[in-house]
Amino acid sequence: MPLYETILIARNDVTQQQVETIADEIGAELEADGGAVKKREYWGLRGLAYRIKKNRKGHYMLLGLDAKPTFIKEMERKLGLNEDMLRFMTIRVEEIEEAPSSILSRKSDERERTFRGPKPAGRFESGRRRGFDDREEFRARDEGVPDFRAGLEE
Repeated sequence: MPLYETILIARNDVTQQQVETIADEIGAELEADGGAVKKREYWGLRGLAYRIKKNRKGHYMLLGLDAKPTFIKEMERKLGLNEDMLRFMTIRVEEIEEAPSSILSRKSDERERTFRGPKPAGRFESGRRRGFDDREEFRARDEGVPDFRAGLEE
């Protein structure tokens, strides 16, 4: 049977258990049809790039499926009818990777590095302070012109 990867995005006001229940239902129907769920990852509640059905966040779930094309078509039809689903996308892949996806590995990297070191000096906090006369226009004006006021003071 062909291999597929499906990404599900559920509404943010449903719980993680409800998203897991939807994935369990898909898995149970798939096993009854003779397929198998090869990979299952919950990516958490993440921000959406744009609002979808008045939602700014959604629960993301990745499923790696070994299924028949007719099952995929029926699964997508049922997901489209489910009001808790915002979006879903299924693609056919050559193989399902056993390693964690890049989303999960990036999350673990963020958890490992908590202290990033001292804060560098800001843009205006480093270097010497410039006064009003130190601007370039005043310096350029003063370099080429001799000072006539020096002879008047004597």
